[in-house]
Amino acid sequence: MDTALWVIGRGMGVGAVVLLTLTVLLGIVTRGGRPLPGLPRFAVQLVHRDVALASTVLVVVHVVTLLLDTEAELRLLDTVVPFVGAYRWFWLGLGTLAVDLLVVLVLTAMLRRVIGPRVFRAVHWAAYAMWPIALAHAIGTGTDGTSVWFLVVAAVCTAAVLGAVCWRCTARVTEFRSAELEVVR
Repeated sequence: MDTALWVIGRGMGVGAVVLLTLTVLLGIVTRGGRPLPGLPRFAVQLVHRDVALASTVLVVVHVVTLLLDTEAELRLLDTVVPFVGAYRWFWLGLGTLAVDLLVVLVLTAMLRRVIGPRVFRAVHWAAYAMWPIALAHAIGTGTDGTSVWFLVVAAVCTAAVLGAVCWRCTARVTEFRSAELEVVR
């Protein structure tokens, strides 16, 4: 049973890295205000939300399966408090920190209408920290973290996010204000 949990935990971790990358990419595109070819801007936002939800589910399955795996020796405290784990404490701590940031992002997304768009946007900047922290955790802690195939996946994810950030920072990118922001002002 532990072997199955270990394989599921590893697979969900890799899947989570890929989906978190896609979430960040879609978030950058959405904030840029440009639709993707064939998709209106609101559709990109919906896909961003759905991919974010799917990546969160994969992270939860990743953590729960490794908690249940007796060979992983992961404690509940390790999943909440960063840098207290016995196994590769630093890299595991980065994963815990990424999960903590993910929880904050999910909660603020759920409370967006209550907390308002400015607070939501300010907190959502944490995604730019959460993603590389999660990627570093995967490379430093993961069983496959230093294997060639995973390093290629990590490199492609990194290149995609860096390319999107560069695109977002160019002067040609126009940011459209939503009607929701105009009402707040």
